[in-house]
Amino acid sequence: MDLKPSPEYIEFRKEVKSFLKDNIDMAGKARNPARPNKNELDWQDKLIKNGYAARTIPKDYGGYGAEPDVLKSRIIAEEFTNAQIPLGMANQGISMFVPTLLELGTEDQKQSWIEKTIKGEVIWCQGYSEPGSGSDLASLQTKAVDDGDDFIINGQKIWTSSAQFSDMMFCLVRTEPDAPKHKGISYILIDMKTPGIDVRPLMTMTGHAEFNEVFFTDVRVPKSNIVGKRGEGWFVANATLTHERGMLGDPNQASTRLKEIIDLMESETINGDKLIDNPVHLDRLMRLQARVMSMSFNSLRSLTASHKGLDAKMAKLIVKLNGCQLNHDLAGFAIDLLGELGTIYGKSNHDHDSGRWQWRYMFDLGLIIGGGTAQIQKNIISEIGLGMPREPKPMQEGKK
Repeated sequence: MDLKPSPEYIEFRKEVKSFLKDNIDMAGKARNPARPNKNELDWQDKLIKNGYAARTIPKDYGGYGAEPDVLKSRIIAEEFTNAQIPLGMANQGISMFVPTLLELGTEDQKQSWIEKTIKGEVIWCQGYSEPGSGSDLASLQTKAVDDGDDFIINGQKIWTSSAQFSDMMFCLVRTEPDAPKHKGISYILIDMKTPGIDVRPLMTMTGHAEFNEVFFTDVRVPKSNIVGKRGEGWFVANATLTHERGMLGDPNQASTRLKEIIDLMESETINGDKLIDNPVHLDRLMRLQARVMSMSFNSLRSLTASHKGLDAKMAKLIVKLNGCQLNHDLAGFAIDLLGELGTIYGKSNHDHDSGRWQWRYMFDLGLIIGGGTAQIQKNIISEIGLGMPREPKPMQEGKK
């Protein structure tokens, strides 16, 4: 078997490296915040025009319009990771909503939202979870009542990431109160500036408001904002959840973190010896490196299957479970490498890298729960992936 890349891919890698070298100054000013500034918007636009972001999204919707190519996607990810340059924006709108709209949206919805979203001009949040409707999402109670061409929405959402920065929300709302719980839900697009919406930040253990509560009081939304069919939002929601799990367990993020850790081990010393030369640390690094590589190969398997129309169900199901735990373990390893400095979080004359690894460690612990807990993910893998029987429900009181 000849595993050498063809001249086409060798040349393509050179092109990517040349692009990164020529644009290093511009890239250094770009990050991936909840609300991008002009530098970040300009960088995103440049990436799209050169085919390094929104690569396979059709030109009609503002993308680059390239044909899917697994190896070129891998080369782009590898070279951006090696250069430690941000590979475009990744957020709920770009990574979750846009692929859902491409699959299930109307032409008007695609024309209205995709280009603005991939360019970072419109920021989205996800209105799914509610108090008492987390793991059992289909039991949600936020409801919409018909009023001519509009819905009037009342209810509450919780754990809504980036709601305080967002322009729009893709939201699950009960529109058919008499239908079975999985069949009475619609997937509706809501302008966050609509009167009656109240966003209240929720402080997390990172010390920042990473999530929010969102309250709806007589919020008027056009019926034309439904994605898919009315009452069939559960189907649309599951399409979005598939993309969410892929975003949360993104192997490129883990590869970037691994590269940062290796750089840390090359630069930090104990008693004059580099951390990279410590056999205990090196053993842990290699174990984590093997897990990062396995997730990268699994991503290639999933991409290949998607492009060829093959079934990659199991490959996709394990991404969120393994990826979120891996990112948390990488951050934990970095904190251990920092020694006593790893215990510092907040303002200090002795903090290291502004507490970045400490923040990641605490935030990633939340992601093991968010987007479907690890326990829920294991149930999904066993039941959907392996075909095992559903877990028995607890017997209700008074019944035999």
